Amino acid sequence: MNEADDQSIHDDRRDAAAAQRGDSAAFERLIQRHQQSVSRLMWRFSRDERMVRELTHDAFVAAFDSLRTYRGDGAFGGWLRTIAIRTGYRYWKRNRRLAAFVPLEEAPQAVTPDPRGASHEAAEELFRLLERLEPDDRVVLTLYYWEEYSVNEIAERLGWSQTYVKVRLHRARGKLKRLLLQKGMEESR
Repeated sequence: MNEADDQSIHDDRRDAAAAQRGDSAAFERLIQRHQQSVSRLMWRFSRDERMVRELTHDAFVAAFDSLRTYRGDGAFGGWLRTIAIRTGYRYWKRNRRLAAFVPLEEAPQAVTPDPRGASHEAAEELFRLLERLEPDDRVVLTLYYWEEYSVNEIAERLGWSQTYVKVRLHRARGKLKRLLLQKGMEESR
């Protein structure tokens, strides 16, 4: 860890403790420091710019409501990412019936290209295919492959067992493979 990271962690802990005591300016500083990373994460859950802003806002509201549970043992950013992931996951679960009925060609377009370097078109196509999966499958694939979390980290963030994460990941890969094969067959017609 470098000196800037140490300072940021120290600032986060100081501001989190102050916010727990009712200092709204301290919580505002936490928002300013973490808003970009939370927004980037929320982009994984929606390609609609308005919804990304809404999910980001919801994640910070949930963090504020849960602030009393932050003990300062770990990095505030990690604690906040867990809340943000659960916020996005709940969004998927609420909207899964709607997503199942959105034809691929009508799925919303991305607000930015994929930060991991995939072509914009390939990233969009993959996002549209992921929308056809159940939320549990989508979240494990997203966290494992795009956020590069380990099985253990996914289990901790979602409150699931490692076994459940492994099984979901295995099944989700199979479902995504079938969707890709189906799409390939449709395109070859």
